[in-house]
Amino acid sequence: MSYASVDLRTPDTQYRDLLARILDQGEKVPTRQGPYALTLLQQTMRFDLANGFPMITERSVQSFWHKPIGELCAFINGATTLDELRAFGCDWWDDWATEEKTTKRDLPPGDIGPGSYGGAFHDFPTGEAAGFDQFKHLVEQIGELPGDRTHFVSPWIPQYQVRGHGKVPKTTIAPCHGWVHVRVLNGRLHLHMFQRSGDVPVGVPANMIQYAALALMLEQLTDFEAATYYHTISDAHIYEDQTEQVRAMVAREPRRLPTVHLNDAGRRVNDIHDFRAEHFDLGDYDPHPAMSISVSP
Repeated sequence: MSYASVDLRTPDTQYRDLLARILDQGEKVPTRQGPYALTLLQQTMRFDLANGFPMITERSVQSFWHKPIGELCAFINGATTLDELRAFGCDWWDDWATEEKTTKRDLPPGDIGPGSYGGAFHDFPTGEAAGFDQFKHLVEQIGELPGDRTHFVSPWIPQYQVRGHGKVPKTTIAPCHGWVHVRVLNGRLHLHMFQRSGDVPVGVPANMIQYAALALMLEQLTDFEAATYYHTISDAHIYEDQTEQVRAMVAREPRRLPTVHLNDAGRRVNDIHDFRAEHFDLGDYDPHPAMSISVSP
């Protein structure tokens, strides 16, 4: 990854602008979580990776930025239980695997289900005995057919997401992110991550980190330079109990995006299943102070 020197990077306003648009234009809708949400549809951010890694500066995320990468690594390896997720440093899934949630869906205790991200990414059900490993195939296909338009990964197993009378989904939470389309143009890799639903103050910054990190993983494994990261949110929302903190972030001046590189250990990885959060190093990060923001499970 070739970053421009920090002094030549343009301060990025896309995330702040997205927050401001939702505050100004979002429709007030009820939610199953309790608080109403201000909701805006079909929002896309485009990050030229030479201008910095898409880690927000409107508030500091330095204390946990490694964790979303660990989470994605866990999902790529098929993690679907609390114990498997904790092995990758993911210690925030307990609220989504309570006894009430798992019992209601006929799942074992501490299991978020085969319809969750890990099940879809690593063990997508097929007519064969073994599930289909989507990321293994993604890397192979980019290497063999780089010009193809079909480099795609989906977290959605339709028959496991059914809802309604008499229907029981096979996951405690429907996947919110992880539809990935990769395109190689003129030897450079462009990654577009689509998510159906995004808690913009809390969840989206973590999603930006993990899928931009995926672009760096794919660069390492395919030798195509990571060029652009696109992030589309179909349902972008702010919960009512987050608005005070969001207004504070919108009032802060934009700052330059940081640098994230694979370290020496990361550059030795040759299998996508072997990446870990600790393979990524952060530099040139100058964010505004951290703040606490409500999360609605």
